[in-house]
Amino acid sequence: MSASDQTSGATTSGGWLANQPYLLLSIAALCWAGNAIVGRLAAGHIPPVTLAFLRWAIAFLMVLPFAWKHLLRDWGALRARLGTMVLLSVTGIGVFNALQYWALEYTQALNTLLLQSAGPLFVAVWSLLLLGVRLTLAQAGGIVLSLTGVLVILLHGDLTAVTSIVFNKGDVIFTAAMVFFGLYTVLTLKRPKIHALSLAGFTFGCGAASLIPLLIWELCTRPVMQLDTTNLLSVVYVAVFPSTVAYLCYNRGIHLIGANRAAPFFHMVPAFGAAMAIVFLGERPQLFHVIGFALVLIGVFVASRKQASAN
Repeated sequence: MSASDQTSGATTSGGWLANQPYLLLSIAALCWAGNAIVGRLAAGHIPPVTLAFLRWAIAFLMVLPFAWKHLLRDWGALRARLGTMVLLSVTGIGVFNALQYWALEYTQALNTLLLQSAGPLFVAVWSLLLLGVRLTLAQAGGIVLSLTGVLVILLHGDLTAVTSIVFNKGDVIFTAAMVFFGLYTVLTLKRPKIHALSLAGFTFGCGAASLIPLLIWELCTRPVMQLDTTNLLSVVYVAVFPSTVAYLCYNRGIHLIGANRAAPFFHMVPAFGAAMAIVFLGERPQLFHVIGFALVLIGVFVASRKQASAN
């Protein structure tokens, strides 16, 4: 399958939206902002590996009816780079999400949002190590600017408050999760030239399967999830939006503009999270929200726009 075939397939299945990388990456960030809220609410009610496994098993079943024909056609290319595909599945689907939900049992939302904002730094390191791609000056400046905007929002305009943040066990776990997701982001550029649904179908299914040993251990050592309405709705939400919708958008966005230019959209996650707190939790918008979000948008624009020496 040629690169033009892949692009044509993605364009046909997604139409105009499939060629709008900034919109696609913004949708992914919005979905992941909701995942942070739901994951925090689920902590203590749904064991982390159980939530991660159900999330991806259901997402796999959702995309399979649309992906199976592409998987059959692309199987030769998948088999030729099976090691890369398995590593993609284990890092970005299995390990990252299990660690993320485990971390949310121990840490505060402020800490996780700060750590998630460091995502572009991990992507930059992996890009340099695996691809030999360095950040451009504009990308580095944009990352710093958008990170400043995130800090303005999270610290309510008082940047000196960052010195009072205490990191704990959950923060260490979440940092490890972001290392794995940075690896996943860069490895998507080394995948075979396959249809977007083939990539989603393989990684969703393989990622869920990689969690089975940990799931068995968790079922033997922790109380099982109660089948109540809140828990079931949480599982459905994380399977549909942060999984199926977000990963399809994120993978396509990386394919269109590259890992380093896509990475600054990590900063949109806490910005969207703050907006959700205003809408759903009744928090009143303040001047620091406006200033912080403006800095995030400007930083993302500067870092993600095409440069002559950009990735």
